[in-house]
Amino acid sequence: MSPLAKKLEEKYSYQDYLTWNDDERWEIIEGEAYNMSPAPTIKHQKISWNLKSIFITDKKKLKSCLPFDAPTDVVFDDLNVVQPDIFIVCDKNKITEKNIQGAPKLIIEIISPSTELKDKREKFYLYEKFGVKEYIIVYPEREYIERYVLKRGKYGSPEIFNWDEVLKLKTFDIEIPLWEVFEKEKVK
Repeated sequence: MSPLAKKLEEKYSYQDYLTWNDDERWEIIEGEAYNMSPAPTIKHQKISWNLKSIFITDKKKLKSCLPFDAPTDVVFDDLNVVQPDIFIVCDKNKITEKNIQGAPKLIIEIISPSTELKDKREKFYLYEKFGVKEYIIVYPEREYIERYVLKRGKYGSPEIFNWDEVLKLKTFDIEIPLWEVFEKEKVK
């Protein structure tokens, strides 16, 4: 079993984060530092690539929005800096040369055993707090996804989609055949 994401006990800021070793990947949530080790699995990376390919293919449907992926920093504020697996930004003013400043419209996290709790708890509340409209969590080993949609400032209960279903995004006019994401043969 993979070790859990390492959590340090002090409060850290984005200024601290900028001084850390570039060979390591870290995130800061509410001033707490989380080590992103170990590296993602091959299955995780394939799913990420498949999702990115769908967004690239349907780029016209994103209109003026741009897709990004890890390890791009998303800086919500001085105590909250994360590197979502995949995300889409629609406000060009949030895009700087070094990072994204503010909430993306859509975030997708692909669960790893070492980050599952953080993605389902800390990031869930962080994304809700800062107004991410659609939050999708992908479970590579179980081959399904959960989708949360922001309504009146809160995420409700998740919608669950199995690998053999189509996910119609709420924030964009894009349909994602999940069997393509999970690289499975859909039986008709």
